[in-house]
Amino acid sequence: MKSLFLTLVFSAALGGAAVAQTAPPPAPTAEAPASVDDIVVVARRAGLPIWTVDRGDSTVILVGSISGVPRNYEWRPEALEQATLRSQRVLYPIEGRASPADVLRLIWRIRTITRLPDGRTIADYASPELMAQLEALHAGERSQNWRREPPLIQSLDLMDRTGLERRGRAVVGVVSDKARRARIPGDAVGVVRGDELIDGLLTAPPETYLACLAMTVEAAQAGPEGAAKRLDDWSHLRVAAVLANPLDQALNLCWPSGDPEVAPMLRQKWLEATDQALGQPGVTLAVAPLRVLAEPDGVLDRLEAAGLDPRGPEWRPVGE
Repeated sequence: MKSLFLTLVFSAALGGAAVAQTAPPPAPTAEAPASVDDIVVVARRAGLPIWTVDRGDSTVILVGSISGVPRNYEWRPEALEQATLRSQRVLYPIEGRASPADVLRLIWRIRTITRLPDGRTIADYASPELMAQLEALHAGERSQNWRREPPLIQSLDLMDRTGLERRGRAVVGVVSDKARRARIPGDAVGVVRGDELIDGLLTAPPETYLACLAMTVEAAQAGPEGAAKRLDDWSHLRVAAVLANPLDQALNLCWPSGDPEVAPMLRQKWLEATDQALGQPGVTLAVAPLRVLAEPDGVLDRLEAAGLDPRGPEWRPVGE
């Protein structure tokens, strides 16, 4: 069961923006021309963290997305769909490219990933405080197999207790579906190969994901209420509160986002793609992970440091 679950996580992580590459059906009737201001107004009706950046005759609309949004959660996707139709191009998140050989390799080496080295237990890596928290979370369980699991695998298991919706309606899916049907050109900001991610899983020492485990434990202790607060803060544009949420931090620190090689590349690719889009006339709609945009020294900070003016909700904690 655990090997199947990890394989599904791997496959989902590499799903990326592949939908943007599929051949679109015949285009519907084109939308009437709209001004940049009109497009921005429409996009912001979606009720999500959205920023606009201008340079010359170029405008980039940055949409801050998060994972785990339930299908029945109340936001206004139709507004984002209309903004998509009026944009000249779309930027999508990093695209993963996994081959059948990559998945087979993961399954073949699954024991390497799901078990600590012989003779070691999680107590050899976790602090006494973290061990006490783990003991409390596993109290009453008959199986003690969790003690032999590496920090990353324990985090994946405990994620079930956080209230995270695994099969929600992703913001990027709303945009890509509409763009595909309307033949609006779009590109992923970069590519991560499946073998690169697998290499990271196989070679990273267990302690690589101790911070991931510690934050997942905190998110599990908060339970579904913590996940609900994250969604509420996101839809009410409380950006700093979303980034401070233990669940959001756990998702950032765990694999694949927390992969030591992938994380810095992800942020750099978004900065480069935004800069390139600001050199093209018209409007670019970009769906990016909220944390990549709003974290310290993230895309928004760097755009501002470059003399640009990202307009939208405040992204820094109060007082900074």
